[in-house]
Amino acid sequence: MKIKSIFLILLFLLTSCSTHKEASIKLVTNAWIGYSPLFYAKEKGWLKEVNIEISPLVSLGESVMTFRSGGFDGLTGTQFEYQKLNALNSNLVPVIMFNRSNGGDMVMSNVSIKELQETSEKIDVYLEVNSVNAFVFDDFKKAHQLTQKTFNFINKDQLKIVTHLKQKAMNKPTIVVTYVPYNFELVNAGFKTVDSTRDAMNIVVLDALYVNTNTLNHHQENFKKLKIVINNAIHNLKQNPKEYYEVVKPYLENPSYDEFLQSIHDIDWLNETIPPNLIEKMNEINFQTRNLL
Repeated sequence: MKIKSIFLILLFLLTSCSTHKEASIKLVTNAWIGYSPLFYAKEKGWLKEVNIEISPLVSLGESVMTFRSGGFDGLTGTQFEYQKLNALNSNLVPVIMFNRSNGGDMVMSNVSIKELQETSEKIDVYLEVNSVNAFVFDDFKKAHQLTQKTFNFINKDQLKIVTHLKQKAMNKPTIVVTYVPYNFELVNAGFKTVDSTRDAMNIVVLDALYVNTNTLNHHQENFKKLKIVINNAIHNLKQNPKEYYEVVKPYLENPSYDEFLQSIHDIDWLNETIPPNLIEKMNEINFQTRNLL
């Protein structure tokens, strides 16, 4: 009886420990250079240390659908995805800023803007409809007096767009709304950048981590540690970009090192400081800042 009692006590203690083990915080992200600190941190084992798991996907639209399917505590994305999900009662708040696109989001075409303006043909537009791509295209259309044109929208994720256009002969005016690193393969398919967030576009594209308010309240310390992890990853990027590149390139469709460096040039990191004028712009577009770490 005594041995049986000891066994039951041990069983209870083991069961109790396993029951109270904290579940991992699960985040959805996608193949964007601005989220690469998460990929770097994962490969270095740093995310495991702060009890965070990431699920990298191909596109922003796929990230939104996956998050909505349930089982995730947060996701990375632009303000477009953040506002779209909150309109569906997701109760998300921005927690950690990653970057601002400074050329990293672009409109590409197989013809010039002048040819787009002058054509009488219906223009094919490849983009992810349920993502910031739609926001970017709308701004591009207005900026270049294309609002009266007729468009044929083709909704595909970025990898499928690249694969499709590399195999297709371009015999009509075509537009692609994309972002790094997918633009590099589109150049090889005959497309050129005709506008970007570095050039004439008026929009601000911000990338951040958004989490449910309940998750943030219960795991504040985890996210504070994650912020440190992200800062360390970006520090390593600046100190040794070649080493960083070798770690993250499988997550970014394996760009060349030169393409990787160009991609980094196309974003402004916001992990440490956010300029006052950008804070004002964030407030104008209803981008919450009070919970940012």
